[in-house]
Amino acid sequence: MHESAQGPRVTPAAGRTAPTPRPVPGPRSAATPRPGRPVPGPARPTPPAQRAHPAPAPAPVTPKGVPGRPENRSEPQLQLIPAPAGGALDAAEEAVDLLLESGRAPGDILVLTTGEQHPWAAHELSFGEAAYWAQQDAGDDVFFADAAAVDRAKPRPVVVVAVNGDADSTVARALPVARDRAAGLLIVCGDPETINSALGAGV
Repeated sequence: MHESAQGPRVTPAAGRTAPTPRPVPGPRSAATPRPGRPVPGPARPTPPAQRAHPAPAPAPVTPKGVPGRPENRSEPQLQLIPAPAGGALDAAEEAVDLLLESGRAPGDILVLTTGEQHPWAAHELSFGEAAYWAQQDAGDDVFFADAAAVDRAKPRPVVVVAVNGDADSTVARALPVARDRAAGLLIVCGDPETINSALGAGV
């Protein structure tokens, strides 16, 4: 009796294990989160940013004993009209007339005399000093005053000084104060040498 023919026999390789088939994942919906990643919760409101307040600027310090002076204060324009002491008052009156003709308001002008007072001032003082100085406060007209009382004179845009006296000490004290009282223009009528020595060189 003959043995039946057999086909080739497949022998599994030694040590190999048959692979286990992996399950095929099904379709994942968009709502299904990926494993291992947390789902973010609702966004927290961002706290408002704090505004940085600038530090206050330090106040300017004025040295002790030194009065504050406005930085925009400039020297007035100076005009010198040479005249002898006897004709200084007439020259000052002519200067006032020219100022009024050019459009200056009467209340803008202050006239100071270093010697004999202007006739208008002498007349008004006869009614008392209170009424006299009240006209300066009103500021409606040209005001005439003695240079000896220049400290009581208030600043005006134009100051005219008639150097009609021979007392150099009065001139030396009055002219610097008159320059401070003039806001825009200082006109001095008198001897140039006396005026130069009172106001300084370069006039």
